[in-house]
Amino acid sequence: MTTALITGSTAGIGAAFARRLAADGHNLVLVARDTKRLREQATELHDRHGVEAEVRTADLATDDGIEAVAARLGDRRNPVDLLINNAGFGHKGRYLDVPLADELKMLKVHCEAVLRLTSAATEAMRERGRGGVVNVASVAAFVPRGTYGASKAWVVQFTQGAARDLTGSGVRLMALCPGFVRTEFHARAGMGTDNIPGWMWLDADKLVAAALDDLARGKSLSIPDPRYKALMGLVKVVPRGMLGGLTSRTGRKYGPR
Repeated sequence: MTTALITGSTAGIGAAFARRLAADGHNLVLVARDTKRLREQATELHDRHGVEAEVRTADLATDDGIEAVAARLGDRRNPVDLLINNAGFGHKGRYLDVPLADELKMLKVHCEAVLRLTSAATEAMRERGRGGVVNVASVAAFVPRGTYGASKAWVVQFTQGAARDLTGSGVRLMALCPGFVRTEFHARAGMGTDNIPGWMWLDADKLVAAALDDLARGKSLSIPDPRYKALMGLVKVVPRGMLGGLTSRTGRKYGPR
């Protein structure tokens, strides 16, 4: 049986990955900050699917948390075959409304942790000649919308560049770029969602199924829904200056209140 490590596993997209991978027979290493929720999740997945579910409590906004997870990824005796870098969060408020310390914490989790954990995982995977990494980004990566979008743009560029560098190694890397997903993400950030149209919402389980299909096909970028594929296609042809104005107005209309 193969083993998958999932950060931010207790809610949203991370929990959907855990459910799907456990159902497919993968043993799991579940990583999050809440030990109680982790243990409850591990017990449920073990009882339902008969897989081993290891719990690792870690805060990826700290060096100690990142180092602990990196050490697990580098354990050659208990190898991890698939890494899902899913941990992340958003802030309510525009640039300069959010304290700088909070912005730096976001960059720590979205960029530094992703870099260090991907490096720890792929180094061990390359030695074995197989493995995969999914770095969860966002369609916000493709539009100019503050620190969150900028951090996710970094995830996309880093992942696709690393994927090219590891071509032929047996290690696959993919950036996953969902749109709005019905998870705890917005509530945790204190963001209202009543103003977001129903057609823009995605189901986490369907999103994960599409993402794993894209990973199996060797894609380095996954936008797992036709609606968002079409929107991102439009983004590519809109002039950058006009796009900034459009995303600002769209953010005021559909973004957090």
